[in-house]
Formats: sequence, structure tokens, C-alpha cells
Amino acid sequence: MNYGYARKTCMMIRRFLPCGAASILAAMAPVGVAEAAPGQPASGQAGAPKVSPERFPMMSPVGAPAPQPDAKSSAAPQPMPSPMSCPSDPVDLPPELAAWTKREPLLAARDTRSLSGARIEIGKAVEGGLRPTGEIRYATKPEKPGGSTSFGGLYTFRVAQAARYRVALGAAAWIDVVKAGARQTGGTVMASTGHGHGPDCSGVRKMVDFSLQPGTYLLQISGNAAARLPLLVARLP
Repeated sequence: MNYGYARKTCMMIRRFLPCGAASILAAMAPVGVAEAAPGQPASGQAGAPKVSPERFPMMSPVGAPAPQPDAKSSAAPQPMPSPMSCPSDPVDLPPELAAWTKREPLLAARDTRSLSGARIEIGKAVEGGLRPTGEIRYATKPEKPGGSTSFGGLYTFRVAQAARYRVALGAAAWIDVVKAGARQTGGTVMASTGHGHGPDCSGVRKMVDFSLQPGTYLLQISGNAAARLPLLVARLP
């Protein structure tokens, strides 16, 4: 404690407080009035000793450079992996899909009365041409008929041998296989026995399997986003 400074303060306020209390107030003077050693000027005056910032690291002088981040924590972001690219050569296909790359164009029918020009042969792929949904009259109402901007159509195929058959599509269109009845409209919708997709990079987007008996069937396509649809009906081994 600076007793000389306290004594002076005590003399100034002794008429109000005892000297002992004045000494306590002087000792509690605001920080910032630094004590000067005998013979040295107080802090803040010319020639006063400077306080080194190293003694008070949280009181760095204004304008000091900001600390630099650790090199390990500021590493450049890694590039995103590129999407899977398909090879230039055709991918290997299972035997039942071997004809997928040899498609012939075939326009779908708009109703059951014009099916004669829309026959699919088992094991032969076609590049299907579809019609706007508003033009089509299905034999049975599809579960997912599609909207006004979608495409669909009707095909027919004949099964000679009881077996499992696979319908392969190049898009995610909805299909129904219908066992043709005695009338041109109506028929029995066949239940599917399996679903899947073709090999990567093959172009086969969707596959649906059916167990079929000999007879004539309709293939109803609905809800496709484009007017073209690669298509194949194949018998499984």
C-alpha cells in the first residue's frame, strides 16, 4: 500500500470519516493508477515504464496480427467423387436379355381394335413408340394411368409354352399384363412374381416377371415420361 498517498487522502476526508476508513478507501483506488517506485514517474506520464504484453497475454495491443490457423486444420477440401461412368463397350447381358441392343421400332396401339400392328415376338426387343395418354383406351383401367402429359399404349404377344416370362423396360413406366378374354375389352390382370432392374449400364431400368400359361396376352403401358420406350418380353430358363 502507498501510505503517503493514503495519508494525504486521510487528511482530505478526515472531517467525514476516521483516518483508518480513509486509508481503506485509498487502498481501493481504481486500477489504472499505477504505483511508481520512488524517483520514477507514474504510469501514463512521460518516461513511465511500459507494461509488457507478455505479462498479460489477454491484453494484446490493438492492431496485433491475428493468430494463424494450424496448417493441418485448414487443409483444402477434397474434390467430390465423380459419378459412375459407363464403359464404351456394351456390358455383358444374361441370355434372356441378349437381344436388348438389337431393337426394332414398333408403334403401340391406342386400343384393342388396332392391336394387329402392335405384336411383340417373345425374345425380340423393340423400340416402342408410345401415344399420349389421352388417346388411349385400355382394356382394363391401369392402376397408375399417368397424367395428361404422360405416354402409354397397348401391345400384344402370344405365349406358346407355360413358363416364367420377363418384361424388361428402359424406363420406370407402369405395366399390366392382361390375359385376353373373349371380348375385345376386359380380361384378367396377371399378378407379377418378381421385380428387379437390369445390369448397370445396360439401359434396362425395370424388369417384371410373370408366370404365364399358353394364350394371348395384352401388355398395357402407362405413365411413361417419354414417347419412346425400349421393351423386351423374354422367356426365362
